[in-house]
Amino acid sequence: MKAISIPLKLINLQDDGFHLLMEVVVFKEKHLAVLDTGASRSVFDKSLIEKHLSETLQVSDEINAATLFTTTTTIQATIPLVKIGTLKVRDYETVAFDLQSVSDTYQQFGHPPIMGIIGGDILMQYKAVIDYKKLRLRLYKQK
Repeated sequence: MKAISIPLKLINLQDDGFHLLMEVVVFKEKHLAVLDTGASRSVFDKSLIEKHLSETLQVSDEINAATLFTTTTTIQATIPLVKIGTLKVRDYETVAFDLQSVSDTYQQFGHPPIMGIIGGDILMQYKAVIDYKKLRLRLYKQK
């Protein structure tokens, strides 16, 4: 298996805990995402998805949000390409919801805005290993 190493940024939320951020490329744009091992699946901000995929969206009240961040109506969409480091995930079936309040909270604490949450679906599929000492995420892609 080939290891892909992704740098992580550790942020302190006013001495009340820590979050890991990572860079992802979606719609050929760089964005920051929270690395969330407690999220069952990865999600992206609704406004980002609507901006790029407005014609192909499916709205659902039945999909449960994958994190504790929100409980709003979700959108289903397929992102043609998600890049995490050198990993390319094609035709990624995603769920999107409004992450604006989360992003606003990060910015209030002096941190950059976020556009996504990388969760258990991607972390499990690519056998993720988080190295807090080196602040690296390693993903393993089968050849």
